[in-house]
Amino acid sequence: MLQMKLCGDLVLRQKCDAVADITPELQGMLNEMVEMMRAQNGVGLAAPQVGVLQRFLVMMDPDTETVYKMINPRIVSHSDKTVNMEEGCLSVLGPDNLPVFAHVTRPASVVVEWTDETGAACAAEMSGVPARIVQHETDHLDGILFIDHLAAVRREMVMRKVRKRK
Repeated sequence: MLQMKLCGDLVLRQKCDAVADITPELQGMLNEMVEMMRAQNGVGLAAPQVGVLQRFLVMMDPDTETVYKMINPRIVSHSDKTVNMEEGCLSVLGPDNLPVFAHVTRPASVVVEWTDETGAACAAEMSGVPARIVQHETDHLDGILFIDHLAAVRREMVMRKVRKRK
């Protein structure tokens, strides 16, 4: 059974290795991650958040409830236009055990390529909330947390809340 890793766990700061083979074990982890994401009312979950240093993630478009299981995802292009939106993370919790939120500026749209759980090559242009989610989750695969995109003062305000949890 997979367990959620929280801010402070060094696994969240490591760069993940590419997935070489799609195995039944990997498919099982993807399915379990979808269940974890839903159980915690999240919209995305990346492998390092459950202690696995491989490049895969799950995410859901909250408008359509479409679930994506992405293996070796790559953002191949992004818009010049940026949007500032509130983000939270299931690994960055405050004293109430709920995600801490902060506004982050990211590209408004992206083109992402990935392999799905059947081995099929996929690509999509995403904008709005799905673009935000895929950028947030692919950051996790490179050891980057959303708080790394914040100004130092704002990051410290968020981390003060995280430290209160401990």
